[in-house]
Amino acid sequence: MKGIRLVGLSLFFAGFVAFVITLGFGQYQLSSAIIEQTIKPEHRAIVQERTAFMNGRLYASNVAFIGDFEKAITGYNEEVRSRQEWDKVIYDDYAFDVTKAASLGVLQGSSWLWFWLSIGLATLGALVYITTGLRQLPGIKNNLLYRHPATDRGWIGIIVGAFLIGFYVVLYFYPEYLTNWVLLVDPISRSINGGAASRWFLYGFLYTLVIWVMGIRMLINYRHNRYQQVRTVSVIFFQTAFAFLIPEILTLLNQPYQDLKNIWPLDYTFFFDYRINEKIQAGGLGIFMLVWGTALSLVAVPVLTYFLGKRWYCSWVCGCGGLAETLGDPYRHLSDKRLAAWKIERWMVHSVLVFAVVMTLLVLYTYFSGQSTVLGFLDSYSVRSAYGFWIGSIFAGVVGTGFYPLMGNRVWCRFGCPLAAYIGLVQRFKSRFRITTNGGQCISCGNCSAYCEMGIDVRWYAQRGQDIVRASCVGCGICSAVCPRGVLKLELGPQKSRVIGEG
Repeated sequence: MKGIRLVGLSLFFAGFVAFVITLGFGQYQLSSAIIEQTIKPEHRAIVQERTAFMNGRLYASNVAFIGDFEKAITGYNEEVRSRQEWDKVIYDDYAFDVTKAASLGVLQGSSWLWFWLSIGLATLGALVYITTGLRQLPGIKNNLLYRHPATDRGWIGIIVGAFLIGFYVVLYFYPEYLTNWVLLVDPISRSINGGAASRWFLYGFLYTLVIWVMGIRMLINYRHNRYQQVRTVSVIFFQTAFAFLIPEILTLLNQPYQDLKNIWPLDYTFFFDYRINEKIQAGGLGIFMLVWGTALSLVAVPVLTYFLGKRWYCSWVCGCGGLAETLGDPYRHLSDKRLAAWKIERWMVHSVLVFAVVMTLLVLYTYFSGQSTVLGFLDSYSVRSAYGFWIGSIFAGVVGTGFYPLMGNRVWCRFGCPLAAYIGLVQRFKSRFRITTNGGQCISCGNCSAYCEMGIDVRWYAQRGQDIVRASCVGCGICSAVCPRGVLKLELGPQKSRVIGEG
């Protein structure tokens, strides 16, 4: 088995190294045709003039090409700003589209080959390594969980975290440096939506692929527990169909791009003016999407949470939860179980919810009134921009995923997700869901608390025979799956029968 694992690791690292190396492939050359293709009509003349020195010049790296292009645009913007000609400033970010269109070299003609040598090989290696788990007896193996450098904030975990953080920073703020990775998935994009890949298609593809690979790991590791099997298949299905394929097919049909399982306020742009207009202009299907999304937020969330608890979404449907449960599973024990962490969590997650609600109200006020300023100082455009940067990008992406190996796999869900806060309030005060405990059977082994990704000290409740009714609990059921005595059970029952203490 060790030999097979070594083969799997070797294949994975070979593919991963090839994937990283492809970022440096190719040459770049700007032309008038590219400017015509990628720049808006009102900016073409200026961009053509300012980048004339680049026209026809062959660049050996994207760093040099991007540097010259951005220097030209930045120089122009500084000049018009100094003259206070604000209407002439180029606010559009053309760097990604121009860099991708200007790319020359091996990836343009052999993207499939390099796709299989990089992403394909890494995926194969990961699957070979993961499937060796079938040779072990079913059940949880937590040997060296708190000692291994990959799972206990060691050097491997730090490297993984640094890579994830770096990937999200570049994806959100400097996507022009990832154009070669986007070219790798261009053929896949064209086969699904009929168009070239964007950075978001790359992200969605990698996101879905990771959930599939690590989902298979979950199916193998938790094959002794039917609940975990069904739950894992569910998150794989919803990510693949609802979050990835259906939105891309909608694009192919010239319909608004929409993840039909994404719910406001997690989908914080749902009520933005341009998205409302986009759906209204799309006709019947667009109106359905608008009504569907609104109904999910106002009707489905409270009703389903009352009957099923928070788990119906956070552990069975949500893409963020799907990534946390699959890719983040090796790090679930790193969640902070201290009371101080719980107090910070409550303040932070509900503050983000309030932020999201206020922002949405301001956005809707601007949409219906045409006025962007409320009370003389609140500007809806500034508020939405701040939310998108600090919450949508930095918190949800960079911290939410990049900190898996450092703070556990549910950092975003615990401390930042406004939808988790909304559903959690319903679960805590008006739901039939609870995790029941049999204190007489508890041997205080601590497995349940160690594996709780939401930072709940489950053992504390089990020792007292007290139901676990917490706003943060996502009902993943791992605490029950790792309990050697069958102390914990996920149950639904009359709300008044829940045994709630002070914890």
